[in-house]
Amino acid sequence: MSAVPPNPAVQTVRLTVSQAVVRFLQAQFSERDGVRQQFFGGVFGIFGHGNVAGIGQALLEAEVGTPDWNPPAQLRYMTGRNEQAMVHAAVGFARQQDRLQTLAVTASVGPGSTNMLTGAALATVNRIPVLLLPSDVFATRVASPVLQELEQPYGYDVSVNDAFRPLSKFFDRVWRPEQLVSALLGAMRVLTDPAETGAATICLPEDLQAEAWDFPVELFRERTWRIARPVPEKIVIAEAAELIRSAKAPMVVAGGGVVYSRATEALKAFVEATGIPVGQSQAGKGAIRYDHPLSLGAIGSTGTTAANEIAAEADVVIGIGTRYSDFTTASRTVFQNPDVKFVNVNVASLDAVKHAGLPVQADAREALEALTAALEGFSTPDAYRERAARLNREWDAVVEEFFHSGIGDETGLLAQAEVIGAVDEVAGDRDVVVCAAGSLPGDLHCMWRSRDPKQYHVEYGFSCMGYEIPGGIGVALAAPDRDVFVTVGDGSYLMMPTELVTAVQEDVKLIVVLLQNHGFASIGALSEQHGSQRYGTKYRRRAESGRLEGAKLPVDLAANVESLGIRTLRAGTRKELVAALQDAKASTESTCVYVETDLYSEAPDGGGWWDVPVSEVSRLESTRTARTWYEGKKETQRPLL
Repeated sequence: MSAVPPNPAVQTVRLTVSQAVVRFLQAQFSERDGVRQQFFGGVFGIFGHGNVAGIGQALLEAEVGTPDWNPPAQLRYMTGRNEQAMVHAAVGFARQQDRLQTLAVTASVGPGSTNMLTGAALATVNRIPVLLLPSDVFATRVASPVLQELEQPYGYDVSVNDAFRPLSKFFDRVWRPEQLVSALLGAMRVLTDPAETGAATICLPEDLQAEAWDFPVELFRERTWRIARPVPEKIVIAEAAELIRSAKAPMVVAGGGVVYSRATEALKAFVEATGIPVGQSQAGKGAIRYDHPLSLGAIGSTGTTAANEIAAEADVVIGIGTRYSDFTTASRTVFQNPDVKFVNVNVASLDAVKHAGLPVQADAREALEALTAALEGFSTPDAYRERAARLNREWDAVVEEFFHSGIGDETGLLAQAEVIGAVDEVAGDRDVVVCAAGSLPGDLHCMWRSRDPKQYHVEYGFSCMGYEIPGGIGVALAAPDRDVFVTVGDGSYLMMPTELVTAVQEDVKLIVVLLQNHGFASIGALSEQHGSQRYGTKYRRRAESGRLEGAKLPVDLAANVESLGIRTLRAGTRKELVAALQDAKASTESTCVYVETDLYSEAPDGGGWWDVPVSEVSRLESTRTARTWYEGKKETQRPLL
């Protein structure tokens, strides 16, 4: 049945649902601190029968132009190779833009859409705005079941897209054209709310995408969505200041909220005025320069001895823009002072109340400025400042030793720390290092020398293997004036290498540092530590014993990269690696620098722990020994109530 037309007194334009979606996206802008930008920087898509004649036709029409529509902004359309990867690219783009801009992603019905589920979860876990437009089954059910439709006996209104519901901060399925208006506005509300943002999903049935309706012209006017900076309550700031003044060993934990709020200068002013040192979560790395005397570096499971030593004694912890993941708190073992109290600055109430802390629900910059004023005249003793600076210097000396260990010269295989050191040496202050999974994120967290708030881009909320290359593309699209170093191990590379073709297509420059160690280094080490003997973590042929313990697999990943259109340089020594990285940086095209590394090399130990349970009973001596060790660690875990 055709949709009922709207009030004839309202000026309308007849468009398909898909054409209306595209026009709406072209007219959306965001603004913060008086700076206005187009909210949607483009659209990623892979077309199938579920969206090629709907959203696909609308994007074509927008690209070639129509005489009745002068769009406020153009939408760049980009073809991806994997739907999950397209969402990762959108996340990389939005994170690099501090959540002030994002991309939309369209996929066909069925598997095309379900391929986006992991990306949706990643976006929501990391609090990054992305708009997902999965195609859905026929609204009219005229020929159900259609190709790629999931049937359930308990309801015909269910499709595979219902799996997006728990993964999205906003979810709607548009069954009729007139429902589109509220769906689009509802999605924008969430996408531009720093406290509630994440994946916004609008499911579009494939027949509905091509259906026409008389849409209100007002829907397509330019709209500017203000990204709020919530101001803290004065009484809460006063209470927080009183608690901080009572502290003998305070510390700050800086999270991603400091970076997204562009509050790094406010943080610097706060710590210099108060003498309170700063540990950084994965997302907060770069909130303060690595060489600032009050910077303690990474905190938690992959933290530095500097941050973890101060954290163990801290009596007041000021969390700013952090969600206190288990890696940040070392599974609630890093804060050992029995009287420790928390002041939590966060735009999201979910995070502000964690660890029974005093919630300061506010924008990071606004709260920091208010706290700095409220703490006028307060400072930690000079000895405390000097201790933080000394611990920082001592850790940096350890890092320098690992960067130049010479292991590669001795064994013929570079240590992973040597590779990170070479990248750190070649990368400019404004360049970006991208990573997500494996042992690299932990090593980068404790060793990378961040010199710029946007230099460190490690997706460690979902820590999704395969994020690195598409995420790097998103970063490069958002910041074409920066070189992007994608650091990726062989395990993560094999999950999602095909977006290198997208980089070639879009003429996006990446410097891919591909480390081949023939196995899963991170999980292998964890397996060994937990008594499972690195089982199933090496890339090996099946041996005569029937086990995966034969020779290394004869896989040439460098040749694979070259086959996808990327120039590839091979390096065997640290000197060759530095030269190859310098070559890649000087080039205008994407380059992969391939290096074989030692599967068993280690990073410096910062004393952090991560709670991964060990089997309570076992016939294996290695597992029983690990269980005893694990139970000892559990004794240091605290409820933080």
